[in-house]
Amino acid sequence: MQDRYQVSCRRACALARICPNTWYYKSQARDASALRMRIREIAQARPRFGYVRIWIMLRREGWSDNKKRIHRLYRLEGLQVRMRARRKKRLSLQRGVSPPASGRDQAWSMDFVHDQLATGRTFRVLTVIDQWSRESVLMEANVALSGQSVVDALEALSVRRPLPTAITVDHGTEFTSKALDEWAYRRGVALAFIRPGKPVENAFIESFNGRLRDECLNVYSFESIAHAQAVITAWRDDYNHRRPHGALGHLTPSEYAERRQQTTSEAAPLQLAPVW
Repeated sequence: MQDRYQVSCRRACALARICPNTWYYKSQARDASALRMRIREIAQARPRFGYVRIWIMLRREGWSDNKKRIHRLYRLEGLQVRMRARRKKRLSLQRGVSPPASGRDQAWSMDFVHDQLATGRTFRVLTVIDQWSRESVLMEANVALSGQSVVDALEALSVRRPLPTAITVDHGTEFTSKALDEWAYRRGVALAFIRPGKPVENAFIESFNGRLRDECLNVYSFESIAHAQAVITAWRDDYNHRRPHGALGHLTPSEYAERRQQTTSEAAPLQLAPVW
């Protein structure tokens, strides 16, 4: 109207029934583009996280925004967690292949295996292996294993062995629990989640679980959980120290780790003392 009829801004606002203050108003809100991008990155990497857990992760990274603002931006991005649809996989961000481990206790893989006792009662086995040496780091069998049970088992293991930089897991409820997430943050361990429905991205533990089922769980009939724990512990010792592994040149995981460590130490450059 100003351009066509050559009227003032106040006259044009009166004709359009707009308050002049509204026309002249300029938003003073902070630029949220970086924050919205980070919210989307976390939501894509962890598709079952709601805005509260995303807010907690942002607080850990140093963002000072309150929970209400995170919720508003979360909704503007259309990231509301939806109910699981039957026979349909959830989508998540393709983050690329993780770099292979180049040494012991750099990267572990973790998963569960299910079986039954002779009485018909089901039990679970938590399996953890070292990706570099293929060594079975931990095997915990019990009738019920929750996220807190996983934390307790890993914490007990840390007394005997250094924790890794990262642990590759799937999107099971135990691995996405608050208990394991808080423990990993406190201990400085990154939880590397694979894409839903892509177990090949955690191939080391899938192969190990296949050997466990074929050579142990399908061979024995367990009378009780104590009997299962004893048999599984004995099989783990045999796997680490006596069973040849095809991917390791038919060496056992313990032999492979020892030989590679000796080769690395021998190949290290000799440091001579300075001559003055």
